[in-house]
Amino acid sequence: MDIGGTKIAAGLVTPEGTVRRRAYAPTPAAQGPPAVVRTVVRLARELGLDGVTCAGVGTAGVVDPAGRRIAGATDAIRDWTGTPLAQLLEDELDLPVLVRNDVQAFLAGELAGSPWRTALGVTVGTGIGGALALDGRVVTGVRGTAGHVGHVPVAEAAGLACTCGAAGHVEAVASGPAMTAAFAALGGGAELDLRSVLERARDGDADAAGVLARGGHALGEALAGVVNVWDPDVVILGGGVLAAGELYLAPLRAALAAGVLPVLAGVPVLPARLGDDAVLVGAAGAAGQVGG
Repeated sequence: MDIGGTKIAAGLVTPEGTVRRRAYAPTPAAQGPPAVVRTVVRLARELGLDGVTCAGVGTAGVVDPAGRRIAGATDAIRDWTGTPLAQLLEDELDLPVLVRNDVQAFLAGELAGSPWRTALGVTVGTGIGGALALDGRVVTGVRGTAGHVGHVPVAEAAGLACTCGAAGHVEAVASGPAMTAAFAALGGGAELDLRSVLERARDGDADAAGVLARGGHALGEALAGVVNVWDPDVVILGGGVLAAGELYLAPLRAALAAGVLPVLAGVPVLPARLGDDAVLVGAAGAAGQVGG
């Protein structure tokens, strides 16, 4: 299962990492944990549980390293912090459940069957998430927050409120909602979504293109700092904002190249190969190692 702030996806995944069937539903984020759990359970049952040995969940928020509860979260899902998600789903599904942060699951899925061993994974959508892998294993950190690159401070976000409650984090300038809000503040229209901003930019709107470039540049600066610290084989990018293409990615790559140590200049920045299935595959794989 993949629980995001706007959509929940469920997939029936084989031990080899193939997604056989999928089901989707909007996330009832404003209704809080009981409604989210009911939606996840409904989707899982729609897929069919015959022969299923365990369930893996990738979710928005910080997950405790044991994979049992939501240790911290933004307001993307109301009252999500503290939810004992694994236990709630085990009670409903009668299966062992392991929960991971969605981007940590994303990176685990992307690394499965790949030549990469040490990596930085980043997803850009409603928020900006990140994950780190060392020697082929995703690192959770002592409190589950390892890799949260969306909360790296950058100059472009100075004074801007982040969804975590702090200010100045890159998510406040480079995420989808942040860029949409920035365009609206320039007179672009309060009712627009990011897709509309992208369309305006492709049609030659300088303000729309500038907002995307600013967000991409800010994220590139943040990633440069992480790459300097982590020295990865690869940076893997995913998420809906990447639909902006080079309007967002060219400034990102330029800022990343300008900010890394010379020896790191050749680190590749690649799009996710599994797309929306990466979280499903990574979550299922992690659960299979524990409960399968």
